[in-house]
Amino acid sequence: MQLFQCSYCQHPIYFDNTQCTVCQHHLGFDAQYMHMLALQPGQRAGEFVEAVTQKAYRFCQNHQHQVCNWIIPFDSLEQFCPACRLNRIIPDLNQPQYYCRWQKIELAKHRLVYALLRWNLPLLSKLESPERGLVFDFKANPNDDRAPKVMTGHASGVITLNIAEADDVERMMAKQNMAEVYRTLLGHFRHEIGHYYWDVLVANSDYLARFRQLFGDERACYQQAVKDYYQHGAPSNWMDAYISAYATMHPWEDWAESWAHYLHIVDVLETATSFGMSIHPQIVHEEQHFMYFKQRENPYFLTDFNEIFQAWLPVAFAMNSVNRSMGQEDFYPFVISPKVMEKLQLIHQVIHGLPSVSDNPIPVDG
Repeated sequence: MQLFQCSYCQHPIYFDNTQCTVCQHHLGFDAQYMHMLALQPGQRAGEFVEAVTQKAYRFCQNHQHQVCNWIIPFDSLEQFCPACRLNRIIPDLNQPQYYCRWQKIELAKHRLVYALLRWNLPLLSKLESPERGLVFDFKANPNDDRAPKVMTGHASGVITLNIAEADDVERMMAKQNMAEVYRTLLGHFRHEIGHYYWDVLVANSDYLARFRQLFGDERACYQQAVKDYYQHGAPSNWMDAYISAYATMHPWEDWAESWAHYLHIVDVLETATSFGMSIHPQIVHEEQHFMYFKQRENPYFLTDFNEIFQAWLPVAFAMNSVNRSMGQEDFYPFVISPKVMEKLQLIHQVIHGLPSVSDNPIPVDG
């Protein structure tokens, strides 16, 4: 994510900040222009005025619950921001532990929507488009142990999230039980939105043939694929062609896993670029260009996938090394094989609306 600053005093701030600690102005995220604005109370009820331009705004309706800091033009008919208007079911706010979970969920979801807006991807709620729209249902497991538990997943534009995923202990237990190396709220959102955009951008499109060439035929029975995966697991050589073991289950899951990783990569690179990060290892020979990183252009707007991938290699290697220095697990514990690179390249082409290319090999320096 980009580095934000207060529009009044230019002090660096975080995406989820609600007040500048230096000038004490209220802060709101303007999704139209993708920046944070310093605000002060206006004359009308609920009005906040931008400190420099004097434009009038009001906060999203969910600001009262301390789960959203996005703003809307004061005269807009909308009550919710572009991220919150996608919600259909939220947790029971009478349950204190659910309220805390919802705060974590919304922070992750807003980061997801930030990326979708960056790319100007189709983003409609089902209220606007019942057939093609998107909604989020955040549900808790029923109190009755005999009742089926809430399953996180996607179906026809409805993304359901079990709010237990917002509990660090619950999520860590699930991570261990499923032998996963990575499991986060943001990762769930990026994975499930990948399913949604497969329906919107790939199905019945010119990308479908290339998708089947790389990921397989999605018409294979999904229920049987799930059964086979949980009975037999992933093949021993899955890393040759898949980003994760779970991706081996079915072409749809392979797409969603790969989609999530593409979002991981681009968002991290935008953060590194915004901070002016550069990497120049002292022991690497000059000809090993893949170990150097100094990017100026925002990766969200790069149309050449090769530039994104070549920038990712040194950043991931450096961040893994930093984590190991702190005794932590690798920042990015995944191996991107040549086959996976081709899959990521197709996702890049779909997101940017580029023609599908099958004969454009990705060079790997060094």
